[in-house]
Amino acid sequence: MPLTLLTGPANAGKVELLLERYLAAIQREPVLVVPGGADVERVERDLLRRAGALFGGSIGTFDDLFVSIARGAPEPRAVVTDTQRRLLVRRVVAGASLNGLGESARFGGFAETLAQTLAELEDGLVDPEQLDGQLALLHASYRAELDKLRLVDRERQRRAAADRLGSDLAAWDGRPVFAYGFEDLSGAQWRLLEALAGRTDVTVSLPYEPARPAFASLERTANDLARLAAGSIEELPPRYHEYAHPALAHLERALFADRPPEDPPPLDGALRFLEGAGGRATLELVAEELLALVRAGTPPERIAVVCPSLDRFRAPLETAFATLGLPYALEGRIRLAHTAFGQALLGVLRFAWLGGGRRDLYGFLRSPFSGLTRASADYLEGRLRGRKIDSAERVESETAELRGQPIPWLAELRAAEQPLAVLRELARGMLRSAHGLDGVATSEGARLDLRAYETTLDLIAELEGWEALTGERLTREELPAALERATVRVASADEPGRVTVCDLLRARTRQFDVVVLLGLEEGSLPRRAQVQPFLDEERRRTLEERGRGVRLVRPDGLARERFLFYVACTRARRQLLLVREAATDEGSLRQASPFWDELRRLFPSDEIVRATKRRPLAQSVWPLEQAPSDRERVRAVARLAATDVGEARALARANGWERRLDRALAAFERPTRLTHPRVLEQLAGRSTFGVTELEGFADCSSKWFFDRVVDPKTIDAEVDARLRGQVAHQVLHKFFGGLAKRFGVEKVADAPLDDALSFLRECLDDGLRGQVRLELTPLEARELDHGLWRDLEQFVRDEAVSELPLVPRHLETSFGSERAAPHLQRGLDLGELFVSGKIDRIDVDPYSSRGIVQDYKSGRTAHSAAQIDKELRLQIPLYMLVLRDLVGIEPLGGLYRALAGERETRGLLRESAREDGVPGLQKNDYKDEDEFWAQIERAAETARGVARRIRAGDVTHDPRWGECPSWCEVYPMCRVKRA
Repeated sequence: MPLTLLTGPANAGKVELLLERYLAAIQREPVLVVPGGADVERVERDLLRRAGALFGGSIGTFDDLFVSIARGAPEPRAVVTDTQRRLLVRRVVAGASLNGLGESARFGGFAETLAQTLAELEDGLVDPEQLDGQLALLHASYRAELDKLRLVDRERQRRAAADRLGSDLAAWDGRPVFAYGFEDLSGAQWRLLEALAGRTDVTVSLPYEPARPAFASLERTANDLARLAAGSIEELPPRYHEYAHPALAHLERALFADRPPEDPPPLDGALRFLEGAGGRATLELVAEELLALVRAGTPPERIAVVCPSLDRFRAPLETAFATLGLPYALEGRIRLAHTAFGQALLGVLRFAWLGGGRRDLYGFLRSPFSGLTRASADYLEGRLRGRKIDSAERVESETAELRGQPIPWLAELRAAEQPLAVLRELARGMLRSAHGLDGVATSEGARLDLRAYETTLDLIAELEGWEALTGERLTREELPAALERATVRVASADEPGRVTVCDLLRARTRQFDVVVLLGLEEGSLPRRAQVQPFLDEERRRTLEERGRGVRLVRPDGLARERFLFYVACTRARRQLLLVREAATDEGSLRQASPFWDELRRLFPSDEIVRATKRRPLAQSVWPLEQAPSDRERVRAVARLAATDVGEARALARANGWERRLDRALAAFERPTRLTHPRVLEQLAGRSTFGVTELEGFADCSSKWFFDRVVDPKTIDAEVDARLRGQVAHQVLHKFFGGLAKRFGVEKVADAPLDDALSFLRECLDDGLRGQVRLELTPLEARELDHGLWRDLEQFVRDEAVSELPLVPRHLETSFGSERAAPHLQRGLDLGELFVSGKIDRIDVDPYSSRGIVQDYKSGRTAHSAAQIDKELRLQIPLYMLVLRDLVGIEPLGGLYRALAGERETRGLLRESAREDGVPGLQKNDYKDEDEFWAQIERAAETARGVARRIRAGDVTHDPRWGECPSWCEVYPMCRVKRA
């Protein structure tokens, strides 16, 4: 009996005709083959609407048909699941001798890819004898393992069913078969169709038109089915009335054509192009459009959002749709690891069994599944992040110490003799912690948690069956890997009142009034082809040529993407919205997909311009009439106030938003001067000020306020310039302080240089051990060590050849504090205040009471005499007053010593010291006596003025640079209008 082939373009009525013939043959108990399990219920509803009742026939997938035929085999075997197949392939890889592949086989991806390849070989009817090399060995070992365990995989079951149908008359009872919704046939499917066509009536529907580029990927399937049909081919013409607008019909006929038809119809809103800057802005633009359609009367269930990958778009889509309250239903499957339940479960397993870090443990503890409150978990992790504790051992011990009790589930997981049993208890405990014992899954999030939990239990049952079958206990490394690959069925589609969200494959057999097609950026559509390391295209062709019935050659990847894009575009009967992200969230431009450009070339450019809607990254406020929430409406009113204050205030009064609007408008105009009596009392009572504090206030009083009063802390400790400076200062203090004891000299120039550098190395090692209390990674520790050694080594080498006759006598000299020497504890008296601080180094003349002060700078910059005056650098001038008035040494000058870069040495020096005291420095830094002391007095007066302002609480935004510098860490905290 020849096969009947129904062909034609999209929406030609092929499936409708096939279903009519199925109903006409209902008395013969026909079999209808549909694309997937989700289509079974949908087609049943469609048939019931047509016939009113169904008294015979069956509906299922190709796999259902294979199973029903294989069920009558003499010795049926149990079928391995996908998870069990992966475990079996791991056993095969572990027991095989892999010459040249041993290194690759160590990684989990090797076994995963091999499992996919073996499944493809079995489905393509390839035997191990037809292969060569390592792949033949692995294929034979795989089959041997299956036979040893008396199992069969799904592909070999298909093959056995097709073989039985071809040789056993009892395998089929003459029921007619109808099939649709496939594009390419595997070897087993093709053999099944051949056998069925020889024994009963078979009708197949295939979307295809000869010589059209959109159908190029189906050419081989169409030709093979045509040969099997032996002339019984019905080519259905396009039905333009299926489209509500001529532009959509034109798109179907012209897409990917070499020469599109001329005189295209006007778009009139049937085809629209949406562009957004940033992922969130793009999807919010989509949500706005869909919400407008729903409000205009389009039923949500007649709208579909089609995306290349449900995993990639699910989370941002949920955020955008939830913001507007747009109802939606996801159709498909996502990885367990991409659900909240799966992320928490895998986090604690990785930490307990695989040596994971802080991120894994706190991903579990912060979730509602751990039993801890979110505030408690945030506090605990904040303490660890502040000390940069990342290693598993320290994270666990510190967390347990801070909590005062052990971490939930860790002891049970580690002590369990049967990991699967404790894994089941862990899953139950997690669900109980999040939703209680009597909780009802009413929200979509709760329902997804429940489905993830059920998936976990199903997987545990599969693994327990595997252990019982093989007699081997699964390792703790294998369980997280199995969970990561498990998938969860998300909310079923076709829910009344909800927009359908699905991927390209699930959209193939559906029809909607409105279709939104996402991902039209370069790299998303067409998607990048995946490389198959075991079976390249040449090897596939060779196997097909040599093996009878073998089908391994796949359609060209780009051609298949064209077809899927064509199908997605033709799912819309009334309107098609095409969406692309024109720029990233950081503002970088993204290239459009070639498919985007292909669609735009089908219509005149002026039509495309009118049909394009853009939302830039800067458009972060909704229009007032479209704002989805009360908060967004207030923001819209505040934005309106920038151009029309009167109207904005009228709207605020009408809605009771006056106070919120006033706060918004005054956000950048609030007085910054400190006014609280207790604060002013505390500041007015201060008599001692640090030099660096005075300098910081002179730079910007607002920055001083945040640095010194608010004193914000970063959550994550890091190796920054401040830490490098602390270590460098400590190392140099220890080095110069130990020269006399180690070498009997006071200057580096008088010591053996190699020995001095060895001593410096010792000081650096001690400094890193004693100063750095953070838990650094090996890379961070090496970077800190090597960077400091490079700078300090060269600094000491410069010291060894320095022309300065002075010697370092006083190191880390504190003044104005209780820890200072008795005669320095009061600090520098400037009349209105006392100044405190610490001088890094004082070098003195060994033959007189003259000297200089030195201040180390861990960066590359040292300030000249002119910069000290202009930029209000107070350290060097005030340090020289300390040297004169408190230490009793006549100051010759003061120097800033940069430790990095070119290691500049600049400062303020007396002209009289140019020849004998401090020779060889920049000439502009030497000042005559009057100018030298005048500059010091100006610095003292600046310090007095700054102290007066601090005592008065005179805080304002007054950066010395005129505007906030890019390096300022408190920049985001200042309420200042920005350009």
